[in-house]
Amino acid sequence: MSNKMFAPELFRPPMDFPDIPYDHLLRKAAENNPDRPAIIYHDLNFTYRETVSMVNGIANGLYELGLRKGDHICLYITNRPEYIITFIAAASIGVVVSPMNPSYKEREISYQLSDSEAKAILVQSELVPTLNLALSQKEFPHLQHIIVTGARKPESLPNAILFAQLLRQSSPKKPPHVDITGDDLLALPYSSGTTGLPKGTMLTHRNLVSNNLQFITALSINLSDVALLFLPFYHIYGVMLTGSFLACGGTQVIMERFDLLKSLELCEKHKVTYYFAVPPIILGLANAPIDLSKMKSVQYIFSGAAPLPTDPARRLQEKIPGRVVQGYGLTEASPLTHSQPRDPELIRLGSIGLPVHNTECKIVDIEDGTRELPQGEQGELLIRGPQVMQGYWHAPEESARALQDGWLHTGDVAYVDEDGYTYIVDRKKEMIKYHGFGVAPAEIEALLLEHPAIVDTAVIGVPDDEAGELIKGIVVKRADTAITEEELLAFANGKLAGYKRIHLIEFIDVIPKTASGKILRRELQEREKARLRGQ
Repeated sequence: MSNKMFAPELFRPPMDFPDIPYDHLLRKAAENNPDRPAIIYHDLNFTYRETVSMVNGIANGLYELGLRKGDHICLYITNRPEYIITFIAAASIGVVVSPMNPSYKEREISYQLSDSEAKAILVQSELVPTLNLALSQKEFPHLQHIIVTGARKPESLPNAILFAQLLRQSSPKKPPHVDITGDDLLALPYSSGTTGLPKGTMLTHRNLVSNNLQFITALSINLSDVALLFLPFYHIYGVMLTGSFLACGGTQVIMERFDLLKSLELCEKHKVTYYFAVPPIILGLANAPIDLSKMKSVQYIFSGAAPLPTDPARRLQEKIPGRVVQGYGLTEASPLTHSQPRDPELIRLGSIGLPVHNTECKIVDIEDGTRELPQGEQGELLIRGPQVMQGYWHAPEESARALQDGWLHTGDVAYVDEDGYTYIVDRKKEMIKYHGFGVAPAEIEALLLEHPAIVDTAVIGVPDDEAGELIKGIVVKRADTAITEEELLAFANGKLAGYKRIHLIEFIDVIPKTASGKILRRELQEREKARLRGQ
């Protein structure tokens, strides 16, 4: 193995993934196990045979509406079976799916409808008022069809089509054949938009098919596994989970939103084996003053979407029989690029694990972006594999910056140890510069979380004429504890190198985050700038 670049074939050898349209993964699973439960949602339980029948019905319905290969449809809906059915139905006829955050307001809806050039939108009935506000403020020349969930057509949308009606009136037989290749666009998810406007990420059938199979093989999941899915389906993490558990013949139990106690009940009721989470949920489970015995069937709690602090992960590990692991990915990679080995003896909690099958990674110098670094040295993580995006929608310059010579520049600072495990240090663009030294906020945050009085934290740089930036910790303390700024500084700074020492502490009620658990640092930084201006 080179001392500069980890050779993934030593751990996960290349595999021959089929180059097939996305919907074929579900169809093959249904052929093999037609009567197994595919989707459980409240009291509804759909078998694989029934799921394929509904996919066919909606695919035929969309086709009869005039949607054709290359057209775009937005999904403005929470975690529900209609989401999964429509996503795969659209894929069956070559229509491109653009998932939309159900918490969006009219301005954000308007932006994505326009930018994605959507010809149709599926909207949840409860979200119709917000969609109406967007429709009343701007014309959308591409938008021709509005499909609505629920039993009654909204009075405000007389030309809308009910999802249930579209399903009932359309044939459950396989839709008309559409010539789809692996290079054809399948999904246009938008990045979380923590900086600037969200960007549409162009993912092909090959990207998502490969990544579903990379996920299945890396985690060794199969038809006996049951996944609890409460992470938002509009996020690429959710897209991967819904597709992968249908592709492997497993069962997915859907929650519209996270509720800790309800999630435990569902784990016990359905004998859940995989519990997918983000770091705030890991923290919540670790701190929960309740018995977690209802998770006895859970073999793995898998954390992704943001760096996982090791302290709450270890504390949660002590409370459950299953394993707590983290993986890594990003929207631009469909998303999965790294995961822990399934063998518990090989798991390294602080690491994101090893590259998944058919994936290469390397660490390069942050400043020049090309010079490969030896093992153990920190630099930017680059990824190459079949799951990497084609580029950003309508953004050739940003695409060229992100994709160079076939490598995806992740913008994450990482290092690889002598055994090939990768460790994320922080976001490149979030590095704090103190007297010219780069300081990783995530490292300081993990340390602050080790204090028993702290339940959540974010670290940002505060402008300073002399130092460039000072390091500020913004923390949420337990309601039943009292701790001063001086006490917390003494606790943390005694464990940090001089250039990493925290200069300021602020106590707040909640850390602003995206739905996937990423800290909204820009919001905190703008708030800090306003404070400095005396606003």
